Amino acid sequence: MKKKIVILGSTGSIGEQALQIITFHPQRFQVVGLAAGRNIKRLAEQCCIFRPRMVATGYEELAPALQEMLEEGPEVLAGEEGLCQVAAMEEADVVLMALSGAVGIMPTVEALKAGHRVALANKETLVAAGDLVMGLARDHGVPVIPVDSEHSAIFQCIRDEAKYVKNLWLTASGGPFHDYTPDALQRVTPEMALQHPNWSMGKKVTIDSATLMNKGLEVIEAHHLFDVDYDHIKVLVHRQSIVHSMVEFVDGAFLGHLGVPDMRIPIQYALSYPERWNSPTSPLDLAEVGLLQFEKPDTVKFPALELAFQAGRRGGTLPAVMNAANEEAVHSFLTGDLGFTEIPDIIARVMSRHQVIMSPDLAQIQAADTWARDCFRSMNINQTADSR
Repeated sequence: MKKKIVILGSTGSIGEQALQIITFHPQRFQVVGLAAGRNIKRLAEQCCIFRPRMVATGYEELAPALQEMLEEGPEVLAGEEGLCQVAAMEEADVVLMALSGAVGIMPTVEALKAGHRVALANKETLVAAGDLVMGLARDHGVPVIPVDSEHSAIFQCIRDEAKYVKNLWLTASGGPFHDYTPDALQRVTPEMALQHPNWSMGKKVTIDSATLMNKGLEVIEAHHLFDVDYDHIKVLVHRQSIVHSMVEFVDGAFLGHLGVPDMRIPIQYALSYPERWNSPTSPLDLAEVGLLQFEKPDTVKFPALELAFQAGRRGGTLPAVMNAANEEAVHSFLTGDLGFTEIPDIIARVMSRHQVIMSPDLAQIQAADTWARDCFRSMNINQTADSR
């Protein structure tokens, strides 16, 4: 029988690549639900191709226009409630969570409550609410399969040997500004930061990769996904992006996952797990790659990584605050209201003002998210005024 797939974030980079995989394996998959944000034109096109039963836009004001585009098509829903309904639809086998930002938390929660396997490509869900989300997964007996290339690599390397893990080694490309001086970083523009050397990704994750915040978010994700203490999660810069991450075991053995830098590989594995299928991706030619190099990250030039370690170790609501402040900072950088090197600075200032709540419930996590965004905006307005 075909696996019935729901994709939230279907018009983004991960969602589009997932649909490529589904097209490559038409006998194995059936799309039953799609959801996206503002790109309703593309969402409507996807509906015409894949014929889902249910579709949602995260913006209620766009629902009438989407309904008009689809005419006699699927049921149209909107807003957070609509996203949650699509995530929890009864017939789903796998829910691919590819929404960007904290908006993915509630749909992930509802998918798990409905007993659906979640293929998770939304970093912010585990960063902000990792204890809660992984607790739900355990309570409902459903797996959370990571889609990030690094966590997919670790997931595949650990298999059934979790009790023997000594360290997790996350690899980072280093982004486009690895060799920049601190002075050069001051002059980075959004256009420059969006030119990632190895990966084709959405804007938010590409900027996070440039600041190394992406790796910081992945550190917190790895802690929750694999129940490993932060002292045993390491980061290496690996500019070739061929080794997607490694696991070090207590006997001294390292297992690494290698492949071309193509997100369709971990996306397909999350959908096909525990099986492996032929892939539309190019094969890896190690002779052509030649050298594989590794080095320590520079947390002086790129302090966002250390901020994430601090937030993760402190726990409670602080990771949610850091994540929300980062989302706001990236948006402000992309709109030209914040400089590249100001991103980690203002995140650190927001974090320093937060009164951390330990063992928060979902309402407290959402309140912390809102507080952080309000705090950031007040700081950013004052900072912009001072600069003038």
